[in-house]
Amino acid sequence: MNKPKKGGRHSRWVKIKAHIAGSSKKRKTLYGVAALFVTYLILMCFFGAIYQLQHRHDKIELGTSFTPDVAQDLGVDWKANYIALLDDLKFRNFRLMSYWEDSEPTPGNYNFDNLDWQFQQADMRGAKISLAIGLRQPRWPECHQPDWASQLETTNKALWQQDLNTYISTVVNRYKNNPALQSWHLENEYFNRNFGSCHDYSKARLNSEIALVKKTDPNHPVVITLADQLGFPFFGPFGDILATSLYRGNYVKFIGYFPYPIPTYFYSAKAFFIKLLHNKPIYIHELQNEPWGPKPTKELTSAEQLHYMSTSRMRGNFNFGIQTGMKKMYFWGAEWWYWRKTHFNDNSQWETVRSEMQFADQQNAQNGY
Repeated sequence: MNKPKKGGRHSRWVKIKAHIAGSSKKRKTLYGVAALFVTYLILMCFFGAIYQLQHRHDKIELGTSFTPDVAQDLGVDWKANYIALLDDLKFRNFRLMSYWEDSEPTPGNYNFDNLDWQFQQADMRGAKISLAIGLRQPRWPECHQPDWASQLETTNKALWQQDLNTYISTVVNRYKNNPALQSWHLENEYFNRNFGSCHDYSKARLNSEIALVKKTDPNHPVVITLADQLGFPFFGPFGDILATSLYRGNYVKFIGYFPYPIPTYFYSAKAFFIKLLHNKPIYIHELQNEPWGPKPTKELTSAEQLHYMSTSRMRGNFNFGIQTGMKKMYFWGAEWWYWRKTHFNDNSQWETVRSEMQFADQQNAQNGY
């Protein structure tokens, strides 16, 4: 019996059948992945729609983050900026900062004058404060510690942790009985490894800090923010309240402004499952309302600033946030609006925020609040 020659018709036929089988298997895999993705989208839309329906008549609560350091960096009077937010735009919800580097420049020597003043002004007007505490707080470099603590972190980590705990306890004890205090915003976006100059992401440290704050002040809730706007907290720690950022676009190298293709249902479904699985409320702690360009904001031209954050984008972000069903939202960019208003003689951002505040009041009145 003659054997088929190597490379003959029989061999080619075997290869063809193997290729067809391989192609069929790849197609089935692709179809399976596509089916799973479509199922995921359908479920997200379904549960997102449920959450939006459940919360369509919730009270709209608007607030803003404010950082004196940022206002000063832009060259404006930070106290005037803060008072304008209170008296002109009439914000009554603030997220303020307690940067370690500002309040304990040398070991054991504290200066809370600026933060005391902010609390005093808020209390005089009945405003409420969610105070950021801990090592990691909003704004670059995220982990705000004095130089002496940075050096200690590399030489004696145990003593560094002890000093950080002492600072946290000092802040909590100072403001826990202040009538303006609403909550503690502990370690902003603690697990976000993609942004900030930070080195320690230990879950044990965050758990110990939550316990420390709760022991020092059992009367005010602890807010924990998700690692980023796409994050989902499956395993904790959770604190008492969860919060998420909401950004709808930023600068991407070689592309320019890149809008995120994320629908409202994604955020709504995330809120739905957090409520279902953990029985925790969630809100938007950072609603994008300032430029995110290739350079720091103060180095962008006026035209570049408006390109990366036009008033139409501000309105779009606000409407998007409302549609998610998470009706408690803290704006991001209050220092920039005031800088535009006072330095560029452009009050369009300021007035856009005013119109959104007025819209919230109107909607709340219609819903009986």
